[in-house]
Amino acid sequence: MKNYELTVLFHPDLEMNLDPAIDKVKKIVESAGGKIDKEENDGKKRLAYKINAQDFAVYYYFDVSLPSEAPAKISSTLNITDEVLRYLLVRVDERKAKLEARRKEAKKSNEEDTEEKGE
Repeated sequence: MKNYELTVLFHPDLEMNLDPAIDKVKKIVESAGGKIDKEENDGKKRLAYKINAQDFAVYYYFDVSLPSEAPAKISSTLNITDEVLRYLLVRVDERKAKLEARRKEAKKSNEEDTEEKGE
């Protein structure tokens, strides 16, 4: 299974009752044989341009593990889902993810070193 990032823009009217829409996306991913590793609500944001006459959307981010045939199934299902304004499903570059993790770790250790010197 390969790692993917799925960003979904939900209709802004669903902001108060987002759980059924999120559950629907989770079921779509799981029915395609995938597994959700992480999810994050980025909240309601203004769009750069109108989508379906909407100026705002609720951004929701998923880290998912999918088999090779699943992205096509998920894309075709999300295209016809009413709650979803737009989505983006991209494969994670493993080398880049490891490099970013090392950078974060190095930055964190540098911050700890400067705090110790300041004391």
